[in-house]
Amino acid sequence: MSEDNRLVYSTDKGRVETPEAQPKRAASDGVVRIQRETKGRKGKGVTLITGLPLLPDEMKALAKKLKKHCGVGGSVKNECIEIQGDQRDNCKVWLEKEGYTVKLAGG
Repeated sequence: MSEDNRLVYSTDKGRVETPEAQPKRAASDGVVRIQRETKGRKGKGVTLITGLPLLPDEMKALAKKLKKHCGVGGSVKNECIEIQGDQRDNCKVWLEKEGYTVKLAGG
């Protein structure tokens, strides 16, 4: 390298700007699917609610309302709401009242 073009390392942020990542909504066909699953849960069943076109924060808020309505626990994992126990009918009625198109999936 020549004397004029020395390599310079800097820890200063300066003019480097990183674009802010916008959270994305889950792709969906507009139908909320509710199913019961027992796999990997030692026989204990949970109600899975998928297909909600919501952002992660909105999904957590909806899960909180659903858990309160059903009187059980649950969580949000992988863009899916898990409600403890077989709460398909309770969730279906409540989600339809909230304006969602709901379909019971699985057996």
